[in-house]
Amino acid sequence: MSFQAYLDNVEEKTGKTPKQFIAEAKKKKLTEFKDLMNWLKTDYGLGTGHARAIIHVIQHGDTFTLKHTTGTHRDDSGKLKLDGKKKTKKKSA
Repeated sequence: MSFQAYLDNVEEKTGKTPKQFIAEAKKKKLTEFKDLMNWLKTDYGLGTGHARAIIHVIQHGDTFTLKHTTGTHRDDSGKLKLDGKKKTKKKSA
């Protein structure tokens, strides 16, 4: 699963975009990893992997360093979409 797919799955589960999590963390004045992890697990029921993805964007924004060169985790874009999943309009027949 790519980094972006983790963020998209969190949005599907919670209804919140990464930008909304960033704003909420800022409002709650949460910056430390441990506090963010506890908040995301307790308030949103996120597992460790999904919570870590949200924590990354809270602490580091939309860029990341490519660590996987092959396989399902590969995401060579280096940029994450924080506005949420783009919904495509279905054409009517």
